[in-house]
Amino acid sequence: MTVSVLLAAVLGAIFGFGADRLSSRWPLHEDETIRGLDWRTAAVVLGGAGAFAALAWRWTDPVDLLVLGIYVAALIVLLATDLDQKLLPDLITFPLMAYALVILVLGLNPVLAGKAQVVIADGDLSALLAAIAAPALLAITDRLFRGALGMGDLKLAVSLGLMFGVTQLFAGFLVGTLAFATIVLVLVLSRRVSMKTAVPFGPALIAAGVAAAVIELPT
Repeated sequence: MTVSVLLAAVLGAIFGFGADRLSSRWPLHEDETIRGLDWRTAAVVLGGAGAFAALAWRWTDPVDLLVLGIYVAALIVLLATDLDQKLLPDLITFPLMAYALVILVLGLNPVLAGKAQVVIADGDLSALLAAIAAPALLAITDRLFRGALGMGDLKLAVSLGLMFGVTQLFAGFLVGTLAFATIVLVLVLSRRVSMKTAVPFGPALIAAGVAAAVIELPT
């Protein structure tokens, strides 16, 4: 078990590095420059290592790992693009919605099976409700607090809802938001960013998604 988790962490780190290098080139930057290695590289590498290791620790069935691994891998690429350009590309967010819906219809999502949903027993109903409620609540909150939520964030929230359902996604939001706030605080204290720096909200959603994929709620 430990070996598989370590191997997953190494694979995740490699994938994270590749995602960071991809984001430095795609989507095409307006000034056509290619960003070098910086703190964002480290963040995506560590994020990839942690996410893949957590999946390997939580899930052992190869099919479960494949289903969730594909989704989490896409989240890591979104993390890289959002940190680099404050952008969640439609080329990823739209297919993620379709992927989550197909997995839901086929009954292949291990997160929505059995005890994962403790408030709403029916996983399909929970997923559909979360797909509507998550982006709606984000949009309302953003308007109330005059935030800078983008359409990419709302599209990602739809797939998160379809993938994890109400209860699991709510737990993921709690853990993911706390983790994201901690990372931002560290960046501020290390002077990598300032209090006036516009911090994208996508990483918080992505952290919530990874957390929702690995949290095991009590029944």
